[in-house]
Amino acid sequence: MNIVILAAGQGKRMHSNLPKVLHPLAGKALLAHVIDSARRLSPQTLCLVYGHGGDAVRATLDAPDLAWALQEPQLGTGHAVQQALPYLKGDGTTLILYGDVPLIRSETLERLVQVAQDALAILTVELSDPGGYGRIVRNDAGQVIRIVEQKDSTPDERRIREINTGIMAMPSARLGEWLARLSNNNAQKEYYLTDIVGMAVAEGLPIRTANPKNEWEVLGVNSKVQLAELERVAQRCTAEQLMEQGVRLADPARLDVRGELLCGRDVFIDVNCVFEGKVELDEAVEIGPNCVLKNARIGAGTRLAAFTHIEEAVVGPDGRIGPFARLRPGAELAEDVHIGNFVEIKKSSIAAHSKVNHLAYIGDATIGTRVNVGAGTITCNYDGANKFQTVIEDDAFIGSDTQLVAPVTVGRGATLGAGTTLTRDAPPDMLTVSRAKQASISGWKRPIKAVKSKE
Repeated sequence: MNIVILAAGQGKRMHSNLPKVLHPLAGKALLAHVIDSARRLSPQTLCLVYGHGGDAVRATLDAPDLAWALQEPQLGTGHAVQQALPYLKGDGTTLILYGDVPLIRSETLERLVQVAQDALAILTVELSDPGGYGRIVRNDAGQVIRIVEQKDSTPDERRIREINTGIMAMPSARLGEWLARLSNNNAQKEYYLTDIVGMAVAEGLPIRTANPKNEWEVLGVNSKVQLAELERVAQRCTAEQLMEQGVRLADPARLDVRGELLCGRDVFIDVNCVFEGKVELDEAVEIGPNCVLKNARIGAGTRLAAFTHIEEAVVGPDGRIGPFARLRPGAELAEDVHIGNFVEIKKSSIAAHSKVNHLAYIGDATIGTRVNVGAGTITCNYDGANKFQTVIEDDAFIGSDTQLVAPVTVGRGATLGAGTTLTRDAPPDMLTVSRAKQASISGWKRPIKAVKSKE
């Protein structure tokens, strides 16, 4: 089977420098959604017809299994498919898809291909408001005889509710013959792919139709408004799939998955959470409201409080994270680690049962088990040119408002007094304090603001 995806349009109504087919839907380019659906059919040839913004499209989506055909200038859908002809195998079936119709399901395409054996098959759907779409014209026997575009239709034809989605399948050998006979004798002076329907009828080739299970499968994107509408459709479908798998959502309408979200049993997700890339939530994970997770793995029983941000990090089981915590790339937390409010962890590992509960920055550090890091602690890991490591061994206690000037090691069981600036290793099982001697000065007067003269 051959599959051709038409993706050369400019998309003027998007009002954007980004090619229309590269606009994101659920975290992935519109065209990438169509390519994924096409790949599930295992075609022998998968050809993309590109044009406007072609270099960006190819640079973003190129892959070894894709053939690329340039359409320049863009003279209609029939002209676009003509550019793909050199890449198509002569036998079997050719399926035509569109790069701006992102939610088409592979199951729907399989049904269309099945009815295209020795026939021209068209995917159609009935709309309550068919305005702007090409209409399916049938004879008294219900047979399809042609497709008429909106701009070329009569008033009676505009009352037809069954529309052409543009998605077709046909014998590959006949496609080349029909394309060679296309004419641009129409209002747009373009070569319409739909004109092959009339040719097939004249030759006595059966015209069959198939319908999608859902109307939204065949909705295209021509504006930012339509893009936003399809975004909500895609997110609703994802929410329904998650709930069918056992995930409890506080509000399915307030969830955004922009990639792949894998959930174990008894997961709960509160409102306004965003998941990007690949995110894995193990059993009984609870995600509080307004959290953002990107390429993260969260262990069983862990709870994320509100406004937690996690990116390219791993959290072990039974953790307590947030609220207002941030785990940056390279953060790895073991079992039962507590990260509290306004704490940032970057490229650091924290062993089991340790706590960093308040207003701290831990970067380029290795922290052992059962360590307590006090409020206001900072690992000073950067000298303006290079990064250095901080090591805090098991059972250490770090007092509040401590600065650890890396490279430095805090020994096992060591205690750092509050306000310590540690520039040398702290020995194990000892108290280390670094602070100025406290003094009280009698007779000292607080400065007051000078009063300006009015003269």
